[in-house]
Amino acid sequence: MDIRPIRTKADHRWTLKEVERLWDAEPGTLDGDRVDVLVTLIEAYEAKHFPIAAPDPIAAIEFMLEQKGLSRRDLEPAIASRGRVSEVLNRRRPLTLPMVRSLSRLLDIPADILAQNYRTRSAA
Repeated sequence: MDIRPIRTKADHRWTLKEVERLWDAEPGTLDGDRVDVLVTLIEAYEAKHFPIAAPDPIAAIEFMLEQKGLSRRDLEPAIASRGRVSEVLNRRRPLTLPMVRSLSRLLDIPADILAQNYRTRSAA
């Protein structure tokens, strides 16, 4: 198996084409093993050269509300009153650590995403 690290954009393009060519290979075969190794190399290269930033905490909350078919009212047990939910989602009040923990459990969002710094607006 002629496998080497992906170091350049040309290496990356070639590896993607090779994986596409072998995509239907049976697992456990020589070609199947080759696909597994090449995909691992592609993932490592892309993680280094094309990192994806973590989502904004409020955007993550809104996305998960939509995905789970929940409303703002469903956040009240995790955040507090309807007014507090509105303040948080309108970026007038930051999330607190207890809110982060509760929202993480409720919405299945990793706590480290919710605990990031994000812009808030003044209430004035």
